[in-house]
Amino acid sequence: MSSPASAPQGLAAGAALMSRRFRGYLPVAIDVETGGFRAATDALLEIAVVLIDMDEGGELHRGATHHFHVLPFSGARLDPVSLAVTGIDPHHPLRPALPERDALQRVFREIRRAVRAYDCRRAILVGHNAAFDLGFINAAVARAEVKRNPFHPFSCFDTATLAGAALGQTVLAKAITVAGLSWEAGNAHNARYDAECSAEIFCLVCNRLRDSHRNAESRARELGWLGAADAAAEDPGEGPALAPP
Repeated sequence: MSSPASAPQGLAAGAALMSRRFRGYLPVAIDVETGGFRAATDALLEIAVVLIDMDEGGELHRGATHHFHVLPFSGARLDPVSLAVTGIDPHHPLRPALPERDALQRVFREIRRAVRAYDCRRAILVGHNAAFDLGFINAAVARAEVKRNPFHPFSCFDTATLAGAALGQTVLAKAITVAGLSWEAGNAHNARYDAECSAEIFCLVCNRLRDSHRNAESRARELGWLGAADAAAEDPGEGPALAPP
């Protein structure tokens, strides 16, 4: 149930650049579809992960997509309004759904492989209104007792914020459209499609900021921030991953 949107050509050449670009954290786009808005009580019904690749020139590209339907956990709340929006029938006999633990482990296996390939320390979630997705991921991880969650527990990249700053639009459909990309309304509220669109927005904005990043990296080098200490990116327990020194 996974398929690459693009082959990670130049991955080896881009590994060192990726690790430096986000201070040892690998951005990974996520979208979840759920049975409501409450992470602790409402069902996780779909999860899609889109890997982010970097080429030898430091440009980001959308990578492979991994998508799974998820069985509602025992006692999960299913809000009819949310189900009407997503169009998901959690109990459809032909729905190829996996238990939460199985779906998360499959997703995390692919993410950890990418983290190692890019010589990063950990993944960081990219999402449109990312706190919502991260909240459901963290709740499902705790509920299913999944070990070795590759994501930073609270830091994330929100593409609604990035799109609002760079494109003047915070709604995903409008951000995709003004960016010159194609939006397919019929695929909205599909975890796979929304995650891929979030990944596209993230790559587009970050690529447009490459000169800004190079200037900042030069300044950081002048300040002595780059080197051995920079390679040892801080652990989640030491404070926010994206906090300034």
